[in-house]
Amino acid sequence: MIMKKAVLVFCILLIGAAVFAQDEHAAVEIASEATYAGVLKYFAAALAVGISCIAGGMAVARIGAAAMGAMSENAELAGKAIPYAGLAEGICLWGFLVALLILFL
Repeated sequence: MIMKKAVLVFCILLIGAAVFAQDEHAAVEIASEATYAGVLKYFAAALAVGISCIAGGMAVARIGAAAMGAMSENAELAGKAIPYAGLAEGICLWGFLVALLILFL
């Protein structure tokens, strides 16, 4: 199963490289313009958004499950769980804000 996924990912990357391949002169020109710091900047912004969105999704999933369990026992608790879900979703917004600060400052 893992081998099939690895082969699939490799084929997708190979097809993507073939589709977006450029002539040699243009590739050298693009590589000379990109600096190491610039590449790291985009990588850091992607990590900030990606990790914060994964963490926010995990938090909302756990809060949602707990809220559904609490509401099954007492329907009056429905309104009290919504702010906690909003706080968990705010994690994603903070990650996006950090990414914008990384990119533009």
